[in-house]
Amino acid sequence: MILSVALLQMKSSRKKEEAWEKAEGMIREAAEKGAHLVVLPEMWNCPYSNEFFALYSEEEGGETFQLMSRVARQYKVHLAGGSIPEREGEHIFNTSFFFNDAGVLLGKHRKAHLFDIHVPGKIYFMESETLTPGQGATVVETEFGKMGLAICYDVRFPELFRKMTLAGAEIIILPAAFSVPTGEAHWEISLRARALDNQVYLLACSPARDLEGPYQAFGGSCIVDPWGQVVKMAGKEESIVYGAVNFQRLAEVREQLPLLKHRRPELYE
Repeated sequence: MILSVALLQMKSSRKKEEAWEKAEGMIREAAEKGAHLVVLPEMWNCPYSNEFFALYSEEEGGETFQLMSRVARQYKVHLAGGSIPEREGEHIFNTSFFFNDAGVLLGKHRKAHLFDIHVPGKIYFMESETLTPGQGATVVETEFGKMGLAICYDVRFPELFRKMTLAGAEIIILPAAFSVPTGEAHWEISLRARALDNQVYLLACSPARDLEGPYQAFGGSCIVDPWGQVVKMAGKEESIVYGAVNFQRLAEVREQLPLLKHRRPELYE
């Protein structure tokens, strides 16, 4: 089976209405070109900055949630909704919602590892000043099989990806806004390593780089196959990355190089 996918590398906006309009337009275009699974980037409806997360946050079922559900249903696509700031009581989470093509929520992932980093002279960002971490790994059941969800900095932690794989995930979706310095150093190698280690397709969707915004995302949205090879990768500008998940290739890779079968868990405790 072949699953057609599209990664929407879009800029966010200080106006939610503009972000909603742009996202829907790109989803419509992807659907018209045959995509069955569409992926949005991290914090796509919100400027990527601590000062905006609380201001733009919504409860599950809010306006952005309703938009994603509607467009998934209207354009008949499975929608991995990137991530948005989700409010629950006094807490704000970085949350990815996943909808099927009937607009039904199949699952959600709250970013488990928060991006707290200080690279002198290059970047200072402390998500924990505003956000609360999620508490688990996330795998959703779809008509195309099981898919894992993770967000950005989660990719730095191999144990989370192995847990999703052992739970049956064959595709892992990663909305992610790597910074330019960390992206130049580690974006591609991290994605290829997680895909190779777990023999999964990894779909990583970044925001486009916005030189006028408060945060510069690296870009480079890409599809990596179970052999650890980059199938397609975007530049830094707004674009849609089209590709396919080939389940036969996935099965062949896992059979020819049976890493998962050769695991010896008793040695890893």
